Amino acid sequence: MRNVSQGTFSRTFLVSYFPNLYRLSLMQTTATSAFRKTAETFASGAKTLEQKYSVSPEIFAKEREVIFSTQWVCVGHQSQITKPGDYFTAEVAGESLIVLRDKEGRVRSFYNVCRHRGTRLREDHNGHLSAIQCPYHAWTYGLDGRLVGAPHMDDVEGFDKADYSLHAVNLALWEGFIFVNLADSPIPLEKVFAPLAGKFSHWNLPKLRSAKRIEYDVQANWKLIFENYSECYHCPGVHPALSKLTPYDSAENDLCEGPFLGGFMRIAKGNSLTMTGNTCALPVGDIKAEDHNRVFYYSLFPNTLLSMHPDYVMVHQLWPQSPERTLIFCDWFFHSKAFDRSDFHPNDAIEFWDMTNRQDWHVCELSQQGIASRAYRPGPYSPRESIPAAWDREYLRHME
Repeated sequence: MRNVSQGTFSRTFLVSYFPNLYRLSLMQTTATSAFRKTAETFASGAKTLEQKYSVSPEIFAKEREVIFSTQWVCVGHQSQITKPGDYFTAEVAGESLIVLRDKEGRVRSFYNVCRHRGTRLREDHNGHLSAIQCPYHAWTYGLDGRLVGAPHMDDVEGFDKADYSLHAVNLALWEGFIFVNLADSPIPLEKVFAPLAGKFSHWNLPKLRSAKRIEYDVQANWKLIFENYSECYHCPGVHPALSKLTPYDSAENDLCEGPFLGGFMRIAKGNSLTMTGNTCALPVGDIKAEDHNRVFYYSLFPNTLLSMHPDYVMVHQLWPQSPERTLIFCDWFFHSKAFDRSDFHPNDAIEFWDMTNRQDWHVCELSQQGIASRAYRPGPYSPRESIPAAWDREYLRHME
């Protein structure tokens, strides 16, 4: 595989001094690759991560600082805040954020911190408001973050409301999904996501609506969730219902290195991954003919799992809580016009994946328990686990 480190710069020099440029080169190269069987991209000798990466509080603290505080992380979808004044709160790297749509229809995010005494502004998870008012001393902010009311502060010499707007958070939209970045001057999202430009446009992602969200509290390290999602080596034993519909060895991947990984698996029996095997809604977009028999699975580092079926899209957000605990928000998205039709049966898909999700979370919890043992040593990945091995490499590029 050719990348920009060939020629003038050595790979070692580029990785050491320009890691973002190196990752971008990998992304640009792999994004244009053809689909290849999983085993074809396996790096011989790859092993699972050392124990410390799943159990160490120090490692967890470092992940929060060097990954979740500096990377673009998904916090939701624009359909959650359709009208001016709609908002929801999110917690990123220990920071509470308010995500809202302002009066002009722009999506914004602010730290959930009053500029007066630091009070948490919103305690609830979502709602609608015309202004943001602190519950302590009634300092009031517009939907654009400007301080518009501060009782009795006019008597303070030199006080200017313009100096006390809410602290804004970097925010950008990608295919309708809302991403934030806590870094002071992050690489713009459009540059980071450049390899994915137009790749999923025919799935109609910005216009989809969530029919259901289930929150899971999993007693396992967040990386184990990614690794599990990225292979179907475990499917015959763990997912008998899933394996009846899609062959566990049918995976082909076009993104095999870097922060974006994945490809498709075939639907060999039935028309969709549902309890009945039947489609449960309108096609989500302009799905190509061959893609009606495929499910596409992609992981977006560091917190998003994107599963695109012909008739629905399932999205997982991963929120690490401790080395041994991860909150997972799972949404099922459908075509907006599907909701008013008699042939709309979202529970057919939701029940199928809720069952499958819980099977995954159980084996991830078993892995967490075993990795914590003094007997654990890194084990060899199989050729069917080339994508988890690639995910580990991307993770280590950030941590080492």
